[in-house]
This record gives sequence, C-alpha cells and structure tokens, in this order.
Amino acid sequence: MTEQNLSVDKKIISFINKHHQFVLATSTNNIPWTANCFYAYMPEENLFVFTSDLITRHGSDMLLQKQVAGNISLETSVIGKIQGLQFTGTAVLLEGDDLHRAKKAYLWKFPVAMIMETTLWGFYPSYFKLTDNRLGFGKKLIWGKTLNIS
Repeated sequence: MTEQNLSVDKKIISFINKHHQFVLATSTNNIPWTANCFYAYMPEENLFVFTSDLITRHGSDMLLQKQVAGNISLETSVIGKIQGLQFTGTAVLLEGDDLHRAKKAYLWKFPVAMIMETTLWGFYPSYFKLTDNRLGFGKKLIWGKTLNIS
C-alpha cells in the first residue's frame, strides 16, 4: 500500500463499492477489445480483483500489454443522476500473498466462484475520473496521474 492509495477520494471508493461489474478495455497491436468483469475491490491496496481465463481475448491481451482501462457506470436516462467512473492502470496475474488476500476478498463477494476454476487478476488503478452529476452538472473528481500520450 502506498500513501497515494490513501488519498483516493471517499466518493470514488463509495461509488466502486456500490457496484460489482466493470468494463475492461485491453489492446494488443493497436486492436482494442472490451469485456465485462465481476470484481471485488480492496480499498486498502487500491486493487480490483477479477477473473479471466488466459485463453480469453482480454486475458491473452493482458499477458502481452499490462496497461488497461476500465469503466463503471450507472445506467440512467436522467441527466441529473448520471454517474460513471473511468480508470486506467496495470493488470497483473496475482501470485503469492497478493493472490491469497485477493482470493479471500473475491470469494467473500462471489462465493459461487468457489466451485469454479478461475484465474485471478489484479487491476491496480493509477488514474480515476468520477463524473457525478448529483454533485453538480458535469462535476468530476480526479485522482492519480494521467498518461502522457503523444
């Protein structure tokens, strides 16, 4: 855990904890892909834990390109209630103590996964942008560093 992780705005953490599925965006050879993933979030480590087989398109993409993006959104047609979180970071296959802690968190949230053979991944966000129109139209909360894309 780093000091930077402690500074994630509580509104961002609250939004993450109210949901259970994110859209994962991967890319290899400039060919993008998205997948829906169930997740458990570990706020102390600023870590999303999710499953994906290595043979899936996004699983094989992450083995080659660890920089990924994600999105969690509230589906609504009421403009004043629009909420969504966009994030970027690094995806890693979990091992050792990290895997043990992550598995415990994931199985607590999704006990049915106990009967499945799963590969657990970690998504360490480096940037969050939360849009929450309930706080004011177009209100955005930012955490982390943006990627320098040129």
